[in-house]
Amino acid sequence: MEELIFNLFIFVLASFVGFELITKVPPTLHTPLMSGANAISGITLIGALIITGGSDSAYAQWIGFAAIIFATINVVGGFMVTDRMLEMFKKKEDN
Repeated sequence: MEELIFNLFIFVLASFVGFELITKVPPTLHTPLMSGANAISGITLIGALIITGGSDSAYAQWIGFAAIIFATINVVGGFMVTDRMLEMFKKKEDN
């Protein structure tokens, strides 16, 4: 039971810290920082996979599974936004 409370504490704390960090970034810096955020989300995804696979607790596995889902959504969304940003810099072809 103590392991569940500790894991929930870490999950909630990480959620609040992530939300506060994202809300403090000005909109003009959001897109250039996306590639760095993608790298961090990739590290988070690997960490979540390691923790989920190495845990014997069912609760920790469920929390790890939720972390895997959220990190995957963040990585995919980040790459979609970055791709969209790079499309703005391509030269338009004359037809």
